[in-house]
Amino acid sequence: MTPGARIAAAIEILEATDAASAPAPAKPADDTAADYFRRRRYIGAKDRVQVSAHLYAVLRHRAVIDWWIARAGRGEVMPAPRSRIIAALLLVDGWPAEEVAKSFDGGRFRPASLSRDEERLVFALAGRTLIHPDMPRAVANDLPAWLGPYLAKLYGKRLEEEMAALNQSAPLDLRVNPLKTDRETARRALAGDHIEAEPTPWSPLGLRVKYRAPLAGTAAFKEGLVEVQDEGSQLAALLADARPGMRVVDFCAGAGGKTLALAAAMKNRGKLVACDTAEWRLERAGKRLRRAGISNVERRPLSTERDPWVKHHAKSFDRVFVDAPCLGIGSWRRNPDGKWRASPNDLAELVERQRDILASAARLVKPGGRLIYVTCSLLREENEAQAETFLDAHDDFTLYPAARAWQETIGGNCPAGDDYLRLTPAAHGTDGFFVAQFERKPHKKDQPLTTEHAEVAQRNAKAVEPGSQK
Repeated sequence: MTPGARIAAAIEILEATDAASAPAPAKPADDTAADYFRRRRYIGAKDRVQVSAHLYAVLRHRAVIDWWIARAGRGEVMPAPRSRIIAALLLVDGWPAEEVAKSFDGGRFRPASLSRDEERLVFALAGRTLIHPDMPRAVANDLPAWLGPYLAKLYGKRLEEEMAALNQSAPLDLRVNPLKTDRETARRALAGDHIEAEPTPWSPLGLRVKYRAPLAGTAAFKEGLVEVQDEGSQLAALLADARPGMRVVDFCAGAGGKTLALAAAMKNRGKLVACDTAEWRLERAGKRLRRAGISNVERRPLSTERDPWVKHHAKSFDRVFVDAPCLGIGSWRRNPDGKWRASPNDLAELVERQRDILASAARLVKPGGRLIYVTCSLLREENEAQAETFLDAHDDFTLYPAARAWQETIGGNCPAGDDYLRLTPAAHGTDGFFVAQFERKPHKKDQPLTTEHAEVAQRNAKAVEPGSQK
């Protein structure tokens, strides 16, 4: 493909992404791009990379791009995909004006020639950089205006550092499947297919590939030695401490990424129920489970979070894992379009839904068992505030500190919090993740004895042994 043809393809995908988001978000940009390429198999791998680069340059920097377009006097109520791509070529990629004009010449497979307004836009933005001192803070950090105050309150002076990391592309993280291999063997298998991977810093099962690679064609992937999973997601699953022989529920399983991790930790022994209200997501998990060699998972579609199945299985599971729906701010490195599809109403609805899901899932936890609440959000409203609200409303649960869970499962000091685990791209190199754990208080007869109580119990036992009475 010529440079112009790649640009034309990026504009088409961006138009399709915008159409899918009106009047309500229907499909993420990566799915829209995948559909586009699937229907055009003649587009080679290198061309797909370049087309995607043009697309994601707009999605990552849309706030800045729109600010510059408005400043240049285009007068559009909502900047068009063409304008945004033109601005990204100039501001993000640093193209000279003449190169932009050359690619927009109306030739075969290339975009139509620049209009007069677009020529003026090119002239106004040529030689400019992304940042300008007149930009509002939210714009400079490529944030939706309504979200800016939430994140500024959370991070204060560190906002720029955290948002800069969120606006970078994410590395490719893999989780080694301990049912089939170990990390070093998996790393060597990938190297055999010319994919270099290094151990992740936190997860003992993680490998990190710095550059995008055709993973699906490798022997390591086909044989189920590795799965794609961000290191933060791996850590959330590890902290659940799901063990062989336990009864475990993955309450919002989706396509099964964390289900796979939990099942591997259980070594295929015990019972793991993967639940979701979207049956099609559970169906997609089937192929992944088979490839990983997992046989202890039951997939259970639910009508709602309050499905009768929950009541029928109350207090019968050792672990209940809730990867709750959220704004997904922590995954912006991979899904930057998500920031432009969310609204204040979405946040309000999600907070209420998270509360309902957590309360319903809690019914499944047996005495002495644990409820694990996870989001890929950064907002306190979806994280600590939800944990505090849950504990206030459920006096039969206590907080299980993240530092304790980390020590018991991974070892060493927890790098991301004491009570709760809070991971960010800037601080830990992972996606943004939050993990809170709650333990249901055991029945009094099941509670472990203190040293003093144990000594009393021993004396009492001796007192009733045959021949002990005088």
